Amino acid sequence: MMSFKIDVSHGVLSPVRLALSPHCDSRPEGGSIDLLVIHSISLPPGVFGESYIEDLFLDRLPAAEHPYFETIAGLKVSAHLLIRRDGEVVQFVPFHLRAWHAGKSDFQGRSACNDFSIGIELEGTDDIPYEDIQYQQLAEITRCLMEVYPNIHAKSIVGHEDIAPGRKTDPGPLFDWPRYYGLIGA
Repeated sequence: MMSFKIDVSHGVLSPVRLALSPHCDSRPEGGSIDLLVIHSISLPPGVFGESYIEDLFLDRLPAAEHPYFETIAGLKVSAHLLIRRDGEVVQFVPFHLRAWHAGKSDFQGRSACNDFSIGIELEGTDDIPYEDIQYQQLAEITRCLMEVYPNIHAKSIVGHEDIAPGRKTDPGPLFDWPRYYGLIGA
């Protein structure tokens, strides 16, 4: 299993591939990072292993290559990390910066979750089980994040569906929360 480390001064996880997204900005001053949001994504929907997720986060999605892409052309989104189905981890936004992953969101009465959260995308969909390696990588990364950001704990790890109910459904009903919590020791 991979052993991850966070360079706190740069907000970078290693060893992972770094592909810096322009879709981020500074977090509000004086805030803390105390929420971890688990997402899922596939582009086009239901297709895995392509470069389109990275293209979307890097603002280079070729809109003409698929009808679905035309519907999201110009979307400015990112996540801190992506965990692909084969376990590869790509970092798009340093942790000390605000990634644009949550959109209109609310957690325990606080809105604008991007301000105080880290967003991790799993390559997947609501209706296909996630891979074992994705759970393993996510758990290892989560434990690392919890060490560096002690305000992140089991009760502050949520799905996108939990902070944007009715608008989002990810990571979906096939994400095995008990398995994940067991892997992080929660």
